[in-house]
Formats: sequence, structure tokens, C-alpha cells
Amino acid sequence: MHLQLSKTGHRLSGHSGIVELMDDLGAALAGAGVADMRMLGGGNPAHVPEVQAVWRERLQAILEDTDYCDRMLANYDGPAGNPRFRESFAGALREIYGWDVGPENIAVTNGGQTAFFFLFTLLAGEMPDAGFRKVLLPLVPEYIGYSDQGVSEGIFQSYHPRIDQLDDHTFKYRIDFDALEVTDSTAAICVSRPTNPTGNVLTDDEVAHLAALAAEREIPLIIDNAYGEPFPAAVFEPIEPVWNRGMVMTFSLSKLGLPGTRTGIVLADEEIASRLRTMTGIVGLANNNIGQALVEPMLRSGQLLQLSREVIRPYYQAKSADAQRMVAEHFGNDFPYLVHRSEGAFFLWLWFPELPIATRELYARLKKRGVLIVPGEYFFFGQDNADDWPHSRQCIRLTFSQPEGVVNSGIQIIADELRKLHG
Repeated sequence: MHLQLSKTGHRLSGHSGIVELMDDLGAALAGAGVADMRMLGGGNPAHVPEVQAVWRERLQAILEDTDYCDRMLANYDGPAGNPRFRESFAGALREIYGWDVGPENIAVTNGGQTAFFFLFTLLAGEMPDAGFRKVLLPLVPEYIGYSDQGVSEGIFQSYHPRIDQLDDHTFKYRIDFDALEVTDSTAAICVSRPTNPTGNVLTDDEVAHLAALAAEREIPLIIDNAYGEPFPAAVFEPIEPVWNRGMVMTFSLSKLGLPGTRTGIVLADEEIASRLRTMTGIVGLANNNIGQALVEPMLRSGQLLQLSREVIRPYYQAKSADAQRMVAEHFGNDFPYLVHRSEGAFFLWLWFPELPIATRELYARLKKRGVLIVPGEYFFFGQDNADDWPHSRQCIRLTFSQPEGVVNSGIQIIADELRKLHG
């Protein structure tokens, strides 16, 4: 049989950077491939002992409440999510920030990845008037998981950042507002904050500027808050989160330590939230109940906020500092390198300005030696001439969420491979 695929089928079942990343992650965690693989590539959260203990306690409490447990496992929730969870999530945002939001502004999805597929499909691509609208990414590198999203091809328009070198081995990306163009063909502006892959945190002024540009065009500003405030609060810089009518903000339970529950949360105007509810019903019928059941009482009591700010944030901030120390120790001054200023999330973003090979080849070499990183090329998309910028082939992402010995050993091997390449 010769399988004939639709255009959408080709698009959603062909090669994808995010699928390659997740395949490598899954194979390594299942014990396939190189023994003792050092998993410095994926975005899996750390198994933080205090956090894991909380989830076990919550599961035990649910098991002991047989009626509640049976409802959680045996009943469908509505496609927008559990009503009590949505009210508690909105209530937490009202309490923490004073935002004027209610359950009608909350839509639950089957993970944050699904939320963005729905949002991009809803807003961008071919329009009823035969026009074509794109999602503007004001700064790349940006999250690898966006790149193949949406039913239509070519839905992103992205821009190079300004690069500020802060010292001999540290730099920071900033939005180049002079280059940014928001047009009638712009469907929405989208950023992750903190940014995956770089750990960059857009400043409050940058966010305010983007919000003003979006409001002027009457389009949404979408902020991917998977690592951000107030949950899981993996932000190492003081920021003032903002949400206004016309904005969209997404959250995830994954980075709290619950990736297996596949629970994403979207905060938006009532119309967008309602349309996401319909899309969930059509595509997936309903959402996973377990994540919502685990955290809902913690939202009402304030325990989730406390856990995020007092356990999760300091844990990852310390892991970041340790990883930066390891890089400085193992890299020395034997070859040129810079590290993006680590302001949040679970990653270090490394730039090798004189790297003699592309980072995809470096990725393959390191994989053979039992180290998984993510080559930077995957994170530069939305430009016709993305490959023309050498910087896009000189960067890698590595996670510091793994155990200290794994991170240290992996960085040591990376340093050794780089010395060979620069030798």
C-alpha cells in the first residue's frame, strides 16, 4: 500500500526537532543507547526531594478520599477543565497580583504544547479573506516546540536579538525594537519568559513595549510562562508579571515536577478561553484530571505559591550557579566561549563564536560519548535566511536540572570535545 498523506499530515508527521529531542530523552530514560547517558538535553524537571514528597502526600490524601479518587479517575471533566480548579487558579491570580480574572478566563489544555498548537492554529495561517497572518517572535532563539506548530506552514516571523557582551564569558540577548515590524499581517506577538532555551528574562520595560505594540494593532501578546511567576517561579531576576485584557498567558504544571500529568493552563479573554474549550472538546474530548486534582487545594491554601518561591526557585538558582561554576572550571580559557546570563528556567545557553563545525555535528559527537545536548540550530526559525547567521550554528542548550555528578561529568566531556575541535 502506498500511503497518501494530506498537506497537514505531511507537516505534522515529518521530521521535527522537538520530536527528535523527546525521542532521545525517552530512549535514554528507558535505558536504550549509550550506557550512562548524561541527559543534558531535555527539559525534564529535576526530582526535587521536597517537591516529590508533596506530590506523594497529595496522592495519598486523594487515595484516602475514595469518593474524590473515584471521581478523579472515572469521570470526564468538561473540556475547559475542572470548574473548581479554574476558580481556584483564577482566585490565586487575583490574590497574588490583583488581576481582574475569573474562571471564564481560564482554559485547561492537555499540556502547554497543546495550548500553543491551539493558539497558533486559532490565530495564524490562512484567513477567511484569503490573507495570511503570522505570529511574531520578537527574539530568536526561541522555544524549539513552537517551530512545527500550527496547521499552516510559515506562520512565524522572527527577528535576531541585540547581543550585549557583559564580560569576557557572559552575554545577554535583548529585543531589537528598531528592527521589529508589527504589520496588518501580524496575528499575535509571542515570547517565553523566562526564555527557553537561553534562560533570558525579558525586562519589564521590554514586556511593556511589546504590550503597547500589540494593543496598538489590537492583537494578542502571548507570554509563555511555563517557567515563570508565580508557578513554578524559576525566575532569578525580580520581575513584575502583567496581564491585561487582550493578553494571553500560559502556565504549566510540568515544571512544578508534574510533566506526566500533561496539564497546561491558559489565561485569556473570555472569547479565546471559550474557543480553546471547544478545540479541546473536538480534538481531545477532555483533559487529564489528575494534575488539577493534585494542585487545586494547594492553590486555595497558598501552599503552591510557597512551594514555588521557597523551594523550587532557590533549588534551580543554586543548580544554575553550580553549572556555571563547572563550565568556568572545565572550560578554562582554552577556547572562546560565552554563557548567556542565567536569569531563569533550567538551562545554560552556551555560545562558541569560533566553533569550527556546526552544533548539529557537535551534538552527534557528544551523543556518541554519552552526552545529550540540544544543538542551537533548532531554536532559530521564522526567517527565510536563518542559516545565513553564523551565530545560529554556534550555540547549544544544556540543562542543569540533572544530578550534580551527571551535569559535572557532561560538562567535562563537552570541554574535552571542544578542546579537540579547537586544537
